[in-house]
Amino acid sequence: MSTQADFAAALLDVQLPCPDGLCSRNGADPSRRFAVYRNNVQSSLINALADSYPVVVQLVGDEFFHAMTAVFVQGQPPQSPLMSRYGEDFADFIAQFEPIAGVPYVADVARLEHLRTVAYHAADAQPIRPEQVSAALASPQTLDGLCFELHPSLHLLDSAYAVVAIWAAHQQEQSLAGIGLNQGQHALVLRNGLDVEVFALDSGASVFIRHLVKGSSLLAAAENSPPFDLAQTLALLIAHNAITRLHYKELP
Repeated sequence: MSTQADFAAALLDVQLPCPDGLCSRNGADPSRRFAVYRNNVQSSLINALADSYPVVVQLVGDEFFHAMTAVFVQGQPPQSPLMSRYGEDFADFIAQFEPIAGVPYVADVARLEHLRTVAYHAADAQPIRPEQVSAALASPQTLDGLCFELHPSLHLLDSAYAVVAIWAAHQQEQSLAGIGLNQGQHALVLRNGLDVEVFALDSGASVFIRHLVKGSSLLAAAENSPPFDLAQTLALLIAHNAITRLHYKELP
């Protein structure tokens, strides 16, 4: 009888024969039954990736996506029963996939789509009220140590390509004409209620938010970031319920 490892390997590699020791209750050829089962498993994994990466599908086309993901599925089977987690390394795979080397921005679009999935499944957290933030900002005696805790769904992506513009164009079935594809963008991904939102940031705002995520105080984060519009960035975080807690660091 074949081992579980043999069975699993044969499910994902069409070049491998039907595992030894299989039988069919009605006497049918087990290799034919296994081939149907193998096709269903692979199709299910490819369809799961297509659901998670719809813009990538649109960028490369259904036929190419199917062929590319078939290679990925054979090399990287699921490691978790949660299908929402399948494909965590898909963007890295795309970046190394030679047939798509001429369209280098696809890998970062995949990274953006993966962050959207991660944001959707992130833990819930209650945002604080805007007036609480306003009151904290209006208190100069404690402003130096003021820290923000941000929503668990918040993620950032720095890309050498116009990933936000490319992604947004495909939400409205627009062409990529007029988009400077090689103009880098910094993306903010955040779940607001049940909606996952994507915003383009300038580099300074992206660095500032990264400092906040790492626990820097508001003033330290601003002082250690490239020039950016602090008021506009705070307004974005407040308006989209990204701030979940205020706390204060003890100053030396």
